[in-house]
Amino acid sequence: MPCLGKRSFTFVKKYKARFIMKSYKHHASAFPINMLWKICLFLMVFWQSDLYAQLGKRKISFTRADTLRGTLSPARSSYDVYFYHLDITIDPVSKSIHGSNTIYFEVTENTHHLQVDLFENMHISRISLNGHKKLKFDREHNAMFIHLPQEATKGSRQFIKIYYDGKPIEAKRPPWDGGFVWSEDSDENPWIGVACQGTGASLWWPNKDHQSDEPDSMLISITAPEDLQNISNGRLRKVTKLKNGTRRFDWFVSYPINNYNVTVNIARYAHFKDQFISDEGDTLSLDYYVLPDKLEDAKKQFSQVQPMMKFFYEYFGPYPFTRDGYKLVHTPYVGMEHQSAVAYGNGFTNGYRGQSSCESGLKFDFIILHESAHEWWGNSITANDIADMWIHESFGSYAEGLYVECQYGYDEGMKYINSKRQNVRNDRPIIGPYGVNREGSGDMYAKGQLMLNTLRHVIGNDSLWFGILRGLNENFRHKSIAGQQLIDYINDKTPMDLQPIFDQYLKYTGLPQLNVTLRKKGKKVTATYRWKTDVKNFDMPVKVTTGPGKWAIIYPTTKSQTIDLHGLHPDNFQAAEDQFYIDVKIRKIYFVSD
Repeated sequence: MPCLGKRSFTFVKKYKARFIMKSYKHHASAFPINMLWKICLFLMVFWQSDLYAQLGKRKISFTRADTLRGTLSPARSSYDVYFYHLDITIDPVSKSIHGSNTIYFEVTENTHHLQVDLFENMHISRISLNGHKKLKFDREHNAMFIHLPQEATKGSRQFIKIYYDGKPIEAKRPPWDGGFVWSEDSDENPWIGVACQGTGASLWWPNKDHQSDEPDSMLISITAPEDLQNISNGRLRKVTKLKNGTRRFDWFVSYPINNYNVTVNIARYAHFKDQFISDEGDTLSLDYYVLPDKLEDAKKQFSQVQPMMKFFYEYFGPYPFTRDGYKLVHTPYVGMEHQSAVAYGNGFTNGYRGQSSCESGLKFDFIILHESAHEWWGNSITANDIADMWIHESFGSYAEGLYVECQYGYDEGMKYINSKRQNVRNDRPIIGPYGVNREGSGDMYAKGQLMLNTLRHVIGNDSLWFGILRGLNENFRHKSIAGQQLIDYINDKTPMDLQPIFDQYLKYTGLPQLNVTLRKKGKKVTATYRWKTDVKNFDMPVKVTTGPGKWAIIYPTTKSQTIDLHGLHPDNFQAAEDQFYIDVKIRKIYFVSD
């Protein structure tokens, strides 16, 4: 049964800070020590820190490294990456990598400098420009500032090649903290993976590590010991046997890709495949790579992909990366949404490692469903700032409840979604601070899907609601967007203003509180109600009992309204809390007849 306990209400004062920063051209000798830019960065960190600490009622500080990673400075916004060629060798014995990444870019503003990101524990041996000129660079924290020999002019296309090596950080608890995973299979063969969402792709390869800039395509060349395979994103173009007892695997990604989705999976894999054919006749290749001793388990468990893919196509639209295909790859960590190469390590069991907050959650494999949903929500539609990661996780989590509803009916879907209430902490806002590489609350999962379920019932038109979900995937396919763009799209498609609802759930910790006063005098029963919220002039319909056995939609605002409950006993008054994620406060007043 879902947990339907009431939530306490916390008032959070809203602070607004607006920072407008002009872009200046910098002379090479002045960068990156230009004091104006350093002052701007300091003020941005200070104001963002104060804003977010006040919103969440907890002290949060930001470092210079956070700002370098999260801010679109002139050294970042002056160029747009359109292609990467990552070409590295991975050594399982020394747990090290060496090689290069070539970055092809178009200059969007005249500049003398480029910021590229690579963790400071990784060594950079050389950087070249357009295949010949050796470039000077400075390093600060996990960023490098590359000095161009002459000003790069707007509209020009150039490329830099960064040669590097080192031992990337190891993940202690993947995928929740980022790093490489150096493991072994049951026969003590290397079994290697990487998970770096949040921590950053720059922990293992140099790139412009900001979600707003995805390459249009990418070539991933991974060299590994010849008795092992590497599975990466996209399609395998060729395998080349080298003279030193290694093989190079060239994988081509033909779509835009988030940097944190770029992956390697190295092991002795068994491979089997299938295909999905949609109702419209579209064909999608399905490839599965697992450790050999789990092959039979995988064939049974991965049969769930067919009905899940049918669900995704119906509710969200066609698979976004058809040319690259869909892969599930067995990994030594629980899972990750690596584009076209979804990481799977859920033990070939249903639920999440055999557990679920609801009985229906044990009828499907959580990792296959949730991580595959990110192909639509996160990999295709991408938040351009990590502060808006709720786009990825709220919709990805909401897909779980919709799948349960699709397979087992509406009531089971509502039970599943509402079972997530117990996971909501209401600790800080779901939207994080912008420009400092810091996510919002983990409530973007549970509270996020409860918010979306609420919006569905606020709109009250399933045809419209599900049309919006498909429309979002059509309109923002393969794009990086701000959260507000998504909200504006939904608002444009509905006859009501949903902005205050999004603001309350995403920007504050408190739920919309429905205050109801029930009065009974003789046989007459009335309800006086209003919303109490952080957002001013909050207006959201909700379903309540308005008579014995009768439900109806009422339209509370922040001002009190009264309705007749037609003899309904106050003890029987309810709000549809399975459909609306709200906090209900009820006060009962009985008048004793003379």
